[in-house]
Amino acid sequence: MRESWRCSPTSLKAAGSAAVATGIAIAATATATGSRAVPQAILLKDVESLGERGAVVDVSAGYLRNYLLPRRLAEAATAGSIQAAQRRREAAEQAKREAEERAQESATLLGRTVLTIPQQAGEDGRLFGSVTAQDIADAIRDARGIRIDRRKIHLADPLRQTGTYMVDVEVADGVTAAVKTMVVPAN
Repeated sequence: MRESWRCSPTSLKAAGSAAVATGIAIAATATATGSRAVPQAILLKDVESLGERGAVVDVSAGYLRNYLLPRRLAEAATAGSIQAAQRRREAAEQAKREAEERAQESATLLGRTVLTIPQQAGEDGRLFGSVTAQDIADAIRDARGIRIDRRKIHLADPLRQTGTYMVDVEVADGVTAAVKTMVVPAN
């Protein structure tokens, strides 16, 4: 006689326990052979929920294939790509260290610099105009060849009197130098 197409509740329980046993066997096989059930990805950009650029993270296959790869946020992690990411990370750290060293050298050089800025002035030492952050940035570039953004020069107000001033200059993040600036009357 032909089997019935209907299932009884007891046969569903048996089928469910067989499926669970099969799933456990597949997971045990995957861990025994050393293959990863969860793929790894190397982040190409900062992803808020996963991590920073260059990090190797575990993600689901669908998330990697359908979201991260099409948006160029990550690449699949292979042995070669992990080594390449490691080399990129080391090169970036080296470049950052060199930039910090150059900033320190520039700061020490600027600390020894005395800028002389001639401006038209009256008899009482009051300037016809003022010395702004842009004027100081131009004087630094002319004197030492170091390009400083005018927004990195900290002046409370433009200089309107002749005299000697100490001006704080931010060379890089966290690296500052005090530059002695002399404003003298022009002949």
